[in-house]
Amino acid sequence: MQQILVTGASGFLGGFLCEALENRGAKVVKVTSKVADLRVDGSLGQFNNIKFDKIYHLAAWTQAGDFCLYHPGEQWLINQQINTNVLKWWSKYQQQALMVTMGTSCSYAPESVLTENNYLIGEPIESLYTYAYTKRMMQVGLQALNKQFGLNYLTTVPSTLYGENYHNDGRQMHFIFDLIRKIIRGKEFGEPVILWGDGYQKRELVFVKDFVEILLYLSENVKNDIVNIGGGTEHTIREFADAICKIVGFDPQLIQYDTSKYTGAKSKFLSIEKLKSIYPDLKFTSLEAGLENTIKWFYQHKAYMPHELVS
Repeated sequence: MQQILVTGASGFLGGFLCEALENRGAKVVKVTSKVADLRVDGSLGQFNNIKFDKIYHLAAWTQAGDFCLYHPGEQWLINQQINTNVLKWWSKYQQQALMVTMGTSCSYAPESVLTENNYLIGEPIESLYTYAYTKRMMQVGLQALNKQFGLNYLTTVPSTLYGENYHNDGRQMHFIFDLIRKIIRGKEFGEPVILWGDGYQKRELVFVKDFVEILLYLSENVKNDIVNIGGGTEHTIREFADAICKIVGFDPQLIQYDTSKYTGAKSKFLSIEKLKSIYPDLKFTSLEAGLENTIKWFYQHKAYMPHELVS
């Protein structure tokens, strides 16, 4: 039986990953902010005597939308504390464990081809600069610990994940969930549907269960490398909105676009050529099926309602 530790275990990805690991027979230690404050040096000391086979480090202090614009200093301090403390504990007490971390697509310079060799090259987009550099610094830390101590790691860089069980706790939602919520509310309550930007910025998605399957495969077959996990296709926000409207039954002509609002990068399309070479049987849930699953969950759990009315 494998012993696994997962930070950020209560998050969107963490829930699916822990479930998948347990279904495979692993014994999983789920680290949340209630279990250990990763900002504090030594907070993982309670697990020193357990010899973990793998550590999945998902925890990060961030939110979607324009959050990064208003918290750059806090993001730098908090995420550097979290990552340094986790890597320090790994290097001192868990040298036998494979450290699996989450990078971010915003680490790539917007004018570059988003291939793994460019992860640390060029300047990230200004609005996400600080968060991108905390992820870059973590990558440098992994490489340094591998070089000096022979520790093994895997970095995966995901595109936007989506699926059921997304948070509805008052935080800003990632774009696809925000689109779904707004369009459902437009349908159910006649509210105006106002989307940020002109609708021509492009994004790609990976269904969260697909991501977990790929992540588990890579963690058994890849060491000391960085691998993008993207969906293989990108679409404009208007195309995503049209697909959601078709499922929900809302007229896309009623959608308004506010070009004064923050939109982030114009495109974040990850190259997955390396992934395809490692995992030749790669398959993805179709966008239509993934959106239908996610929208069904929104309705069942009333996730389109304000948090205070659901909880």
